[in-house]
Amino acid sequence: MKQKKRILLKIGSNTLTKETDNISRGKIEDIANQIAKLQDTCEFIIVSSGAIAVAKQFVKLESKGKAINVKQALASIGQPHLIRIYQEIFREYGLLTSQCLLSYSDFEKEESKTNISDTINVLVNNNYIPIINENDTVATDEIKFGDNDKLGALTASLLNVDLFIIATNTNGIYTKDSIESKTPKTIEEVIDFNELEKQVVNSKSSHGSGGMLSKIEAASVTRKANIETWIVNGIEDNFIINAFENKVPFTKVK
Repeated sequence: MKQKKRILLKIGSNTLTKETDNISRGKIEDIANQIAKLQDTCEFIIVSSGAIAVAKQFVKLESKGKAINVKQALASIGQPHLIRIYQEIFREYGLLTSQCLLSYSDFEKEESKTNISDTINVLVNNNYIPIINENDTVATDEIKFGDNDKLGALTASLLNVDLFIIATNTNGIYTKDSIESKTPKTIEEVIDFNELEKQVVNSKSSHGSGGMLSKIEAASVTRKANIETWIVNGIEDNFIINAFENKVPFTKVK
């Protein structure tokens, strides 16, 4: 049997909501449909944001504490709903899912890293798609710093995947000049990483806590592990397959 290409797909809140205030079931259907079409040649691991965005659809919390604790509480409420939506939709496409909650501290201990790797390998080998998110109830790194971009990169590196895809709300990384002139032009292939860092305009995403800088930092992590990173517009339908077939502009970081 030919070995399948292992892909870690990181999906941010902006992609999952299609830049609205609600999680888009249609977008999750689009992802499931593509994975189902690719399952003979590819195996997927997903790092998904969106727990806080889901919770905001259901509740408005009163708080006398810190804003970060409200977000942690929202993540705790939203995470089960997020996984339920994934399970329901993926099941319609014949796909099995599982939940994995990780913290950045897990990547600092050899025993934890081994456990993560072994568990995810068992899941993937038994045709389950792990849906990974940070354990926001006890950790605040994702909420504060990076919309899971870093978590995706660390997981991709630990599992030594073949490809790391970051689904975002732009056609990859744009040149600085083109952003300033309001005519966005995609940097299609990155060979010189130092030059790439000079092109980045630091901006935060509207729903998540990331932005293009956090994606560059994530790509630098996977690059050190010799893993290619693609930054693709996940809001567009069929974005994974279209990227494979070079039908859309996106950024490759080699």
